[in-house]
Amino acid sequence: MKIFGKNEKSSKEIARDRLKVVLIHDRANVSPEIMDQLRDDIIRVISNYMEINKQDMEISLANDDDSVALVANIPVSKMKHDRGRY
Repeated sequence: MKIFGKNEKSSKEIARDRLKVVLIHDRANVSPEIMDQLRDDIIRVISNYMEINKQDMEISLANDDDSVALVANIPVSKMKHDRGRY
């Protein structure tokens, strides 16, 4: 968004987005502790292959009528080169 000169989200939009995440997590019956563990696991695995911006990383659950999807926005700084692991 910053690249295109768009403004940051307003506090109202941020609060609304956070409430949506809380409601979705409640409906999916996933505790905040499980979401934190999931986030840590994702960071650990992805960090093997690329450098990521952990502070700007967002992970949430999206609720559809009959399913729940894991949605991740993970800013990648750069890919790590193959170090002969395979």
